[in-house]
Amino acid sequence: MNQFIQRDDLWWDAEISCDTCGMAGCEDSSPGRPPEDVRKALLTAHGPARLRVVGPMPSLVPALKVLREVSGASLPDARKQVDELRRGGLVGTLTEMEFLRLRLRRLGVPVDVEFGTD
Repeated sequence: MNQFIQRDDLWWDAEISCDTCGMAGCEDSSPGRPPEDVRKALLTAHGPARLRVVGPMPSLVPALKVLREVSGASLPDARKQVDELRRGGLVGTLTEMEFLRLRLRRLGVPVDVEFGTD
């Protein structure tokens, strides 16, 4: 299972292989957040990362815009995510947090990713 950024979008894929016959292939490849079982497997295999605000945020609007675009969250849910981002940080896969970091920094939100944290 993999997660990657391609064409300015978050993607995931799941590969299959058979040790008996040697067949291998891509079972699924899709943009967006992976299904929860795939995401849990990625977190188990690679560990979590944390995205945190590392400087003053003059406005919440850019962060709200990115979080709503990326997750499809309602405005109240995006506000909760921004509060988490400002306090302890958002936790997810390294690729998810890097994807958000790129998007947020593009709009001037000072964030950084810490890897190997839970």
